[in-house]
Amino acid sequence: MTITDPTAAIRTGAVLAARIGTFSCHGEADPALRDITFGVRPGTLTAVLGGSGSGKTTLGKLLAGWLRAGHSGTLTGSLAQAGEVLEFSGGHDDPRINPSAWSDRVGYVPQEAAAMLTTVRSTVAEELAFGLENRGVARPDMLREVAHVAQLTGLAALLDRDPATLSGGELRRLAVACAVIQDPGVLVLDEPLASLDAAGVILVRELIGRLTGAGTAVVVLSQAADGLARSATHWVVLDGGTVTASGPPRELIRSAELARTGTVVQTVTHTAVIQSPPAVTSAAPDPETAPVLELEGVGFSFPRAGGPAGEPLLRGLDLAVRPGEIVAVTGRNGAGKSTLLRHFNGLLRPAAGVVRVAGTSIAGLPAGRVAGSVGLLFQQPRDQLFERTVLREVSFGLRRLLGRGAAAAAYEALEAVGLSGDAGTHPAELPASKQRLLALATVLARQPAVLALDEPTVGLDRHGLEYLHRAIVNSAARGAAAVLVTHDAAYARATAHRVLKLSGGRLQES
Repeated sequence: MTITDPTAAIRTGAVLAARIGTFSCHGEADPALRDITFGVRPGTLTAVLGGSGSGKTTLGKLLAGWLRAGHSGTLTGSLAQAGEVLEFSGGHDDPRINPSAWSDRVGYVPQEAAAMLTTVRSTVAEELAFGLENRGVARPDMLREVAHVAQLTGLAALLDRDPATLSGGELRRLAVACAVIQDPGVLVLDEPLASLDAAGVILVRELIGRLTGAGTAVVVLSQAADGLARSATHWVVLDGGTVTASGPPRELIRSAELARTGTVVQTVTHTAVIQSPPAVTSAAPDPETAPVLELEGVGFSFPRAGGPAGEPLLRGLDLAVRPGEIVAVTGRNGAGKSTLLRHFNGLLRPAAGVVRVAGTSIAGLPAGRVAGSVGLLFQQPRDQLFERTVLREVSFGLRRLLGRGAAAAAYEALEAVGLSGDAGTHPAELPASKQRLLALATVLARQPAVLALDEPTVGLDRHGLEYLHRAIVNSAARGAAAVLVTHDAAYARATAHRVLKLSGGRLQES
């Protein structure tokens, strides 16, 4: 929907509208957003597309009241919803958004799903009920609504689980469910399909269809023109914090404006979404070479609170990966893929079996020592970022490991992921996609014998995927083994020498 006046847009049926002259975060000289008009009507699906750093997340948070003028930055323009129009001039007398009242009408699910959760609730059911409790919903109605939304989002079997034990895809669905259960008139979803398996993608797409059919306006923020984006009635293309194109998908899918953003344009068929990444260019490993990573008969279960271990996630699992080999591991959400990776460097210890790195069992070795040989990229990059600048992040511990070559290794790693120009930036100020690339750089800088990459493609635009692909292939060329967990089946097939599926606690050829 194209608008020039939010007040007029509300009068003509828009449920949310904005005119952004500029929006600047406190302490930033350049505006994060500029010259944007935006509006959505009830029952519509709008996709906001753009590459890394284009301003999608900032726009989504501003529309949803997660970034508030005066509190989080300076806004010139206006925001309008539910008949209320707020005018901002960037001064001290500007109106203040009541985040509680605003969020009742505009729901938001951030790219980092865990940020949506309270972290004080012990079960999925309690997390879902939290917002309803705050609104004073009667207990019978609350229980009925929790069960209904859990069914729609595939969480019915997980209601008694601790949210901290959920997989990344399960957390994503829980975050969406927590927003949906509030029944907002507008729902803003930032990368809603990230980390989801095929069944989860179908669930979320069907849920969005139900919501729009019932009159909810849904806004999807994405770096991929995927099947969900293709089903939108309207696209808004962001680049450099401003709108460069707007219109129906059929008019913009092959536009120069979309191509310039680095948006991943996926080929959609009746049965699959195909990203078509570059084919693997590293040579196949020598089958006679001794494995650099071996798992033999590995079994593992997470303990239950105050009780015995739960159902085994890994059962007699065997794996051998040779130097220069790229192995992709796929499987449904909750199958244990991230759990498997954490066994490689000793963050988790098997209840049965043995893990060997370079022929030596890591049993009893501190995880810090194993990390010199096994570099782990976490599914949530923020879990491994803690320094004050990008350069300091990559340099951490390198001098002790590499001596005088530490500085060169740090800059080489940043160059490899396209972040050499961000060396002085605080990691928290990077967009989520660049945080993922930074976390990858911290792994690459140490040149480990094994790369263990958990969902490395999530949230990356086309340029980021190219950096990732080159990093994996170049590491394999120098003799490192790479094991990457991914739900992107097309990327797995095009990048890996072998694709394995984790199912029933064991790995099988896919």
